[in-house]
Amino acid sequence: MAEAAVSGGDALRFAFGTLSVLPVRVGRWDRTAAGGGMAAAPVVGLAIGLAVAALGWLLHALGASPLLTAVAAVAVPAAATRGLHLDGLADTADGLGCGKPAEEALRVMKRSDIGPFGVLVLVLVLLAQTAALASCYGHGWVYGGTAAVVAAVTGRTAMTLACREGVAAARPDGLGAAVAGAVDAGTAWGTALLVTVLAAAAGAPFGGATALRSGLAAGAGLLVSEALLRRCGRRFGGVTGDVFGALCESAVTAAAVVLAMRG
Repeated sequence: MAEAAVSGGDALRFAFGTLSVLPVRVGRWDRTAAGGGMAAAPVVGLAIGLAVAALGWLLHALGASPLLTAVAAVAVPAAATRGLHLDGLADTADGLGCGKPAEEALRVMKRSDIGPFGVLVLVLVLLAQTAALASCYGHGWVYGGTAAVVAAVTGRTAMTLACREGVAAARPDGLGAAVAGAVDAGTAWGTALLVTVLAAAAGAPFGGATALRSGLAAGAGLLVSEALLRRCGRRFGGVTGDVFGALCESAVTAAAVVLAMRG
């Protein structure tokens, strides 16, 4: 029997229930719901980015420095996901760096501990995100908040792209198996294009080349995540839940770095 079409509510519940700590009950857990939910992943990024921007405004009003505001901006998404995306980044780094065959590398990624590759990548990524957002907040809390929103949405759009048709799961179970290939390719690429255009529009009010920079930031984030996706596909035979976390954090970092390069 064909699965019933997913409603907007079911898609959003799947997205927020899977990609955030919000106490949302996921009513459906099938391929159709997974496709709708992962297509809606950028909406989760928008919600998290807006939370970061609101906190940035409050800290600015209280006289916080750009560096302190940036630390908070990095902490909010980590708290909103219980650190799962960062954990996925570290596990993926360990899997890629261990030099073992695919099956053994996947076992390395499933272990609860973090190896040297994971620690190194995790530290560097968090430093890069903090430094980039501190630079953005140095141009004012409005630009810093906008940069945080663009980066957060870009990170979740990378997940949407990674769920498109043709992307395989590395394991027969887990989140990767549930969502890999569940999003129509046209929908995935259309979402990526829309997010890039909206990112450029978000930068337009700041004048100069900021609109171009914002669009390039989203594009750079998605390009970096796509390169990582292809590397993981060759290395592991497909995607896992950990890989999705790594894709998100890689895209966020790349986008934030480009946005920080404002004279």
